[in-house]
Amino acid sequence: MSVIPPFEIGILNAWIFTIWIIISPFLSSIAIKEKKVSKELRVSAPMKYEKILNVISMAAVIFGFLYSIFLPILFNTYWFYIGLPIFFIGLIIDFSVLFNLRKAKVDKPFTNGPYKYSRHPIYLALLLIIISVAIMTLSWIFLLILIIMIIHLLLAVPAEEKYCIKKYGLEYQEYLKKTPRWIGFPK
Repeated sequence: MSVIPPFEIGILNAWIFTIWIIISPFLSSIAIKEKKVSKELRVSAPMKYEKILNVISMAAVIFGFLYSIFLPILFNTYWFYIGLPIFFIGLIIDFSVLFNLRKAKVDKPFTNGPYKYSRHPIYLALLLIIISVAIMTLSWIFLLILIIMIIHLLLAVPAEEKYCIKKYGLEYQEYLKKTPRWIGFPK
């Protein structure tokens, strides 16, 4: 990891991994068949400093994608081979969430598919993809983006869960008891 990261435009730069962060939200809105569900999912949980946190996080993700266009991947290094499986795990989680969103109904909490193992699999997938890019490129800038995302999630996730408790009541409280927040097996 160098203080001044490499800055070279190239076809095989980190953008081939970070493009998924940009494409995924669009695919999720396409995957959802019912317009009502799609609209309902875009409603965020009310939280203090929500707008500023969202702006900072979105700016970090967009900056990360734009920066990744110029960020070479360290192919044929240990770092690449450590980061690549982490990326694929994040991608598989994200695909499974997209697949499950096709059957989504907003009158009940999502508890199937990856939601059996994590209450927030979309966020988990996003973090894994950012971690993998940071490892494959040894970029301190991607570590900063990761820290920004973690801070945002540490503040947003509890607010989302409170919102879901209000919306779904006892059914969501039971779900909270048996499903870990980030990853694991049902309790």
